[in-house]
Amino acid sequence: MVKVGKLTVKEQAALAAVAAMPDREIDTSDSPEAPDWNGAVRGALYRPVKRLTSLRLDADLLEWFRRGGEGYQTRINAALREYVERHHRQE
Repeated sequence: MVKVGKLTVKEQAALAAVAAMPDREIDTSDSPEAPDWNGAVRGALYRPVKRLTSLRLDADLLEWFRRGGEGYQTRINAALREYVERHHRQE
């Protein structure tokens, strides 16, 4: 249960008592284990805002991306992002 609002005097006293204890004396046996973050990727859930636009591309480029099947717009976006990131580092 999540409590919203100010802490009671009793809760403040309990927190103060724990804060005053050395770390080795604090019982954390009922705390869940920390997850293994090995292999975690920063920003993996980041979803940039998409904006509908009209863009003129050379016909052969568009056909090349379309031959890859569904998701060709996503692949075009990824190619443009890769280009920008590569050139941004060079600035």
